[in-house]
Amino acid sequence: MFTIEQIKEAHSKVKSGADFPNYIQDLIILGVKGYDTFVNDGHVSYYGVNNFNVTSDEKYDAIAIAPSANKERFIEFLVMHQDGQTDYLTFCNHAGQCGIAKWRVDIIDMTCTYFDTTENEILIEKIPV
Repeated sequence: MFTIEQIKEAHSKVKSGADFPNYIQDLIILGVKGYDTFVNDGHVSYYGVNNFNVTSDEKYDAIAIAPSANKERFIEFLVMHQDGQTDYLTFCNHAGQCGIAKWRVDIIDMTCTYFDTTENEILIEKIPV
C-alpha cells in the first residue's frame, strides 16, 4: 500500500495545473483510487483497494465554510484558479466562501466532485488525461 511520504513525493513534482495529469498517473502507480480534500484545514484522505486509507495532517489554519453553496460564484473562482490567477490557499478560501466543504478526486472515474457541508454534489468536473 501507499504512504503519505510517497504521495508527497509525487505531489512535489506538481508546479502548475499542467502537471496534474502526470500527478494522477503517479498516484495510479502507487495504488491510490481517489482522495478527499477538506477545505476547512486542508487535510487530505487518500483511499485505495480493500478500504485502505491514509490521511495527511492539516495544511493551514481553519477556513470557515459558508452554510450554503454559491455554485455560480464558485465556478468563477475555479476558472480563475485553473487559469493560474490564484494560488492554492486563495482558491481554498474562495471555495469556503462559496460553501464548498471538500472535493473528491475519483481516479477510477477521472472526476473531481465538489461538495457542500451536507455532502450535496455542487459541481462535477471531468479530469483531463
